[in-house]
Amino acid sequence: MRKIREVMRLSLGLGLSSRQVARSCRIARSTVAEYLRRAREAGLTWPLPKGLDDGQLERRLFPAPPEIPIAHRPVPDWAGIHRELRRKGVTLFLLWQEYRERHSDGFGYSWFCDRYRAWAGKVDVVMRQPHRAGEKLFVDYAGQTVPVIDPATGEIREAQIFVATLGASNYTYAEATWTQTLPDWIGSHVRAFGFLGCVPEIVVPDNLKSAVTHPHLYEPDRNPTYVHAMAYHDTVVVPARSGKARDKAKVEAGVLIVERWILARLRRQAFFSLAELNRAIRELLKGLNERPFKKLPGNRRQAFERIDRPVMRPLPAVPYEYTEWGKARVHIDYHVEIDKHYYSVPYQLVGHQLDFSLTLRTVEIFHKHQRVASHMRSFEKGRHTTLPEHMPKSHRAHADWTPERLVKWARQTGPATATVVEKIMVSRRHPQQGFRPCLGIMRLGKTYGSDRLEAACRRAHALEAYGYRHIERILKNDLDRRPLPEKAAAQLRITHANVRGADYYAAAAPVEQP
Repeated sequence: MRKIREVMRLSLGLGLSSRQVARSCRIARSTVAEYLRRAREAGLTWPLPKGLDDGQLERRLFPAPPEIPIAHRPVPDWAGIHRELRRKGVTLFLLWQEYRERHSDGFGYSWFCDRYRAWAGKVDVVMRQPHRAGEKLFVDYAGQTVPVIDPATGEIREAQIFVATLGASNYTYAEATWTQTLPDWIGSHVRAFGFLGCVPEIVVPDNLKSAVTHPHLYEPDRNPTYVHAMAYHDTVVVPARSGKARDKAKVEAGVLIVERWILARLRRQAFFSLAELNRAIRELLKGLNERPFKKLPGNRRQAFERIDRPVMRPLPAVPYEYTEWGKARVHIDYHVEIDKHYYSVPYQLVGHQLDFSLTLRTVEIFHKHQRVASHMRSFEKGRHTTLPEHMPKSHRAHADWTPERLVKWARQTGPATATVVEKIMVSRRHPQQGFRPCLGIMRLGKTYGSDRLEAACRRAHALEAYGYRHIERILKNDLDRRPLPEKAAAQLRITHANVRGADYYAAAAPVEQP
């Protein structure tokens, strides 16, 4: 009250302006104006009446609000409040402040909130979803993660929390995985089915990429690998509508319960492996499912045993093996690229788009639901796995040739021919680069005869001219029939430790004529 008295003295007694008074008292001009307004309404001037103490002055400047019966207080327009709440950034507290600015004798904030929620509960009717026994399993990831420390490096990695809740009994499963990617997503489903010991009719996921590739209100595109995994367990995938959390309210509530009753209790513990974290979750999950209901008799586990389990489907006899499904187009070399490795298919399918399944051990490729190729899976990036029966006849014949077979065949003509073929093969970076020149040299024997070819190769070896063109030129110009110079002839008798010789390519395979 001391400051209010000073404002009245400076303004009413000395006649200073509101700006000067505000600067002197270090308050806002609006505050000065408000004090002076209240003084005028209270009939006070300067100097104040003698004997007026601070308590009396406060009661005259700030009188208590009149007692207004509840029935006479203005009631907010709840429909307007409801519409305004849909606007971004608008809160109930802001709307209450605006209401009190219009009606200073209006209701308090607590009453305002309680009455609005009661009104909204009658207007915003929510369809009650009946859940049949054993019908639906709702699945999702919690928004909260759990840090896991690498004991070797100290690196902290956030583990994702998968939650699954049955619709009828609310029986809940939870586990930690490193990611939300397809292998972890499907693996969590398989372990959830194992935890239940049975399979529901329908699985209801959210619209994450591992479940739905393209969300749509009426026909969402479900991930084929996910659909195949659920079909293996004799259940179907029915995704919740995009943006409709109420379609999966059970798992939303399940996620909230897991966060409160499991993750919150683990917040002060340090985990050094995913297995350690999952052991802790499993221990608390048992208590969660055995915690008594508040309004119903029993608990989640008892309700599951009584309601859901008797009507749910059994687990498959053979455990599921993770299988990825996808599509791949056949390249011009009759191979398809799968996980950065190339697998052959029948050459007649060049240009077609095929389906494939990929497991840890095998790759199967399908055309119009018929299997056309099967391979052992290879993890070598950029390499090829080719089956001879997939190749055209001409390619297959070419693929049968090997350096050893070519040298073996050339030895039938003579040692010089075998030496030239060996030299050509050794000089090439890749053996296949030497196949065509060697085959061409061997075909020269059909034109000029084996004796002339052997003589031409002997001359080419002496001149160190290893190539198809050199030998062809020797034969065309009849140089093979001329005697070798003495120096060149002597070179033929020279041996060297780095020259392996034709015997190096000796092979047991029978020799075939091209």
